[in-house]
Amino acid sequence: MTYYLAIDIGASSGRHILGHLEEGRLCLEEIYRFDNNLLEADGSLTWDIEALVREVKRGIADCTRLGKIPSSCAIDTWGVDYVLLDENEKEILPVYSYRDSRTEGVPEEIGAILPPERLYALTGIQKQNFNTIFQLWCDKKSGRLSKAKHLLMMPEYLSWRLCGVMANEYTNATTGGLIAAEEKTWSHEILDALGYPKDLFLPLSVPGQKLGSFTEEVQKEVGFNARVLLAPSHDTASAVAAIPVKEDSMYVSSGTWSLIGTENAKAVLSSDAREANFTNEGGVEFRFRFLKNIMGMWLFQNVRRELNKKYSYDEMMHLAMESTFTETFDPNHPSLVAPKSMLSAIRRLLGNEELPLGDVLASVYHSLAASYAKAVKEIEEICGKKIREIHVVGGGSKDEYLNRLTAKTTGLTVCTGLLEATATGNLLSQIMGEKGITLSQARDIIINTFSMKEVTP
Repeated sequence: MTYYLAIDIGASSGRHILGHLEEGRLCLEEIYRFDNNLLEADGSLTWDIEALVREVKRGIADCTRLGKIPSSCAIDTWGVDYVLLDENEKEILPVYSYRDSRTEGVPEEIGAILPPERLYALTGIQKQNFNTIFQLWCDKKSGRLSKAKHLLMMPEYLSWRLCGVMANEYTNATTGGLIAAEEKTWSHEILDALGYPKDLFLPLSVPGQKLGSFTEEVQKEVGFNARVLLAPSHDTASAVAAIPVKEDSMYVSSGTWSLIGTENAKAVLSSDAREANFTNEGGVEFRFRFLKNIMGMWLFQNVRRELNKKYSYDEMMHLAMESTFTETFDPNHPSLVAPKSMLSAIRRLLGNEELPLGDVLASVYHSLAASYAKAVKEIEEICGKKIREIHVVGGGSKDEYLNRLTAKTTGLTVCTGLLEATATGNLLSQIMGEKGITLSQARDIIINTFSMKEVTP
């Protein structure tokens, strides 16, 4: 039996999932799960990268305990965040989170050098305060960048800690606003204009590429050796790789963020796409994920955390269903990025500080569904497509009420059933690398494996 290990780390948790093929079907087994929490120190939001490395290794070591040794492993995480290393390959700390406020006002500063219209024409990436291009400007102003000799995006940093080989992977690199969409490489125009050292950036590698094998130190810690491959290391790129989308399909990768979009052969760099704040992120086989980020389960996660987990997600869903409140707010309002109180932030947006919990939750549901419907119309107009179905994948796909509201609000059939889309796409990329099959052939495995459910309008 040939096993593959997907290490899938989101902004709130991580998981290790073993996969193997059995009569053309992909079998999945979660073997380890851990929390990934932000650290707050000196007024900054940062990542505990040593804790992440420890958890990655612990999950790998569980393969030894189970007697199921993978031939390869690959890591995917959220995008835009990175680790800077100095000339001695030592981390330049802290490692900032994209939710930190240090980039406030930075897009305007960079806009005075490279106008937003030009940046979009080059990269096709939507303007978000936390994009890598803006975070690096903070590092340049603070002097951190002058000490750096290497830049590794988060999943490639973790892979380097396993095998000792550095890389910059294409799909994740595209999220940061530094890649020329048409050339599919680092934009020299941007690097030159902003004074970012070009030797920080390695030639881009692609999903399925082998980096190396576990170092001797890691082998001793986990109990075996395996190849370290590159997944589509941005988690949404992995998720979309697993979705059997067609020309008339859209997807919602529903997790901490709701990533809603379609798959295109070419980047859409029009002014209409820019003004609607769509992004063109890289995918497997150089396809483009034309999508926008909408604050997703982050809203529910923070409400639940604020209530000390008094309610399960299902109980919160039923509280919302019992409410008749249908007013909406902008799920992407800046006040919702990292509020001290999510309940208070939402209530302020709705203009009622005393709004009952059930009504707050109902408003979250209706606001997300409305934002999905708006994105559908925008994609149809900008891409010239007629959308007929939406594939909802990821943890949020379990939310039956949101799926029903999405079908009702968009008027489209909603397809669910692919829960662990990100880990599945990660595993598929390893199988593609080993067996030399195409993305289309890999998606056939998904169709053979998962029973899709349809929610009609």
